[in-house]
Amino acid sequence: MAFQFISRLRSHRVVQNQPEAVSDEQAAVEGDGGCGGDDLLSWTNLPPELLREVLLKIEDSENCWPRRKTVVACAGVCRSWRVIVKEIVEIPEISGILTFPISVKQPGPKDGLLQCFIKRNRSTQTYYLYLGLTMDTNIADHGKFLLAARKCSHATCNDYNISLNAEDISKGSSSYVGKLRSNYLRNRFTILDGRCSLTGSKTVSNHSSVLPNLRQASSGVTFVNCPVAHISYELEVFGLRGPRRMQCIMETIPATSVAPEGAARTHVKFSRSNTEVSRLNPTVYSKSASTGKFLSESMSGEKNDALVLINKAPRWHEHLRCWCLNFRGRVTVASVKNFQLVASPGNGKVILQFGKVGKDLFTMDYQYPISAFQAFAICLSSFDTKIACE
Repeated sequence: MAFQFISRLRSHRVVQNQPEAVSDEQAAVEGDGGCGGDDLLSWTNLPPELLREVLLKIEDSENCWPRRKTVVACAGVCRSWRVIVKEIVEIPEISGILTFPISVKQPGPKDGLLQCFIKRNRSTQTYYLYLGLTMDTNIADHGKFLLAARKCSHATCNDYNISLNAEDISKGSSSYVGKLRSNYLRNRFTILDGRCSLTGSKTVSNHSSVLPNLRQASSGVTFVNCPVAHISYELEVFGLRGPRRMQCIMETIPATSVAPEGAARTHVKFSRSNTEVSRLNPTVYSKSASTGKFLSESMSGEKNDALVLINKAPRWHEHLRCWCLNFRGRVTVASVKNFQLVASPGNGKVILQFGKVGKDLFTMDYQYPISAFQAFAICLSSFDTKIACE
């Protein structure tokens, strides 16, 4: 069968359910690919019309993981196959399916929450995001790895580096996708979208007013961090205790995106040049080492009408003597970390919900207009110990 041949052809470059294989998928999808051997050459020389029909049948037959890996394998055969597969595969907003690495930075589905879960490793302060594949009660045994994050503590802030590769979460890695950074009190956070430029590209100084957050990795790859969201937790005053109150300002998502005809920006590929980065997100970011303040302003000087998410207020349950939210069975353990985010003002649709189901296991469900990367970063902020917030 053609499908079996394709699977064998690129099985070593396809993402499996193990975290360590993710970087290979990125190489298969984002690299140029190669063609070698008479058998492979005969497949790559298929007429485009016939090839499109074959790939359409494969796309229609694989609507979920782990069978979804054959679609990724087809994209890794060669350049012509990859172009057609990318034309056929619909974005998560429409299909509700995550296929390629760039899917983690694209808005989630519009027709419902995409169910994921987070596993925490306390000893290494590492967090792993998985796509839930089944409704099995033991969800830890069924899932496709998406992202990993590791906490790095500093004197004035905490950083959570986020990567496509569970084995290499360093900022200098080619799998690095961004980070979450806190202030000194751990009640304010900034989500930084990391984009890299190719080796040898023009370097911008750290003191530049355009891209002051540019860093040079030892490998010679230049990384740029651009702020995409700000998270704040309300401080508790006079010793009053209660549920956390949080607000997320999504800088790159317009407030109109939650309207019936609204739209949010969709990434089509990972940015690979400084010019492309500044064009996509013309913002200025700076951090004061002494105060830990985060500043972000539009270079154009225009008012930024950004989407604002707030946590849904829980209700007090007299019988249980605790604050309660309706997670529709997705959360089973009471925790101060549990939350639901809705658009402000007056929109009751849950865009992101996060809650505890085990000692180190948490569910994370999100939908349009935020991405898996943004949702994961927001949830990471809930793990951080907050001074004077609780």
